[in-house]
Amino acid sequence: MTIGAGALRERLAFDRRVEADDGYGNAEADWVEQFAVSARVLPLKGSEAVMGARLAGRQPVIITVRASRQSRTIAADWRARDTRSGAVYAITAPAANMDENGVYLDVLATTGAAA
Repeated sequence: MTIGAGALRERLAFDRRVEADDGYGNAEADWVEQFAVSARVLPLKGSEAVMGARLAGRQPVIITVRASRQSRTIAADWRARDTRSGAVYAITAPAANMDENGVYLDVLATTGAAA
């Protein structure tokens, strides 16, 4: 996969859910931003699974980011948030080195899912 720097047009923040004590002995979870990077968000189309997700009000996407120490930590229980539009993406699979060159990582995510 050949991607130029100009293709990474979105600015996404990656958040991890962290549990904290509320001061009364109860645990409450909140999203904590881990880092923000330039990214490309590419909607998936065509397969039967994608069409089924669309009928359920979700849109599967592939998020592409530059490989880095930070981006290699992205896990399936994180979320991505567009810092400009506010769109939230529920990450469904951890970052994977799909170009096999270690330059970019692809993250499978879904919009419209409860976050």
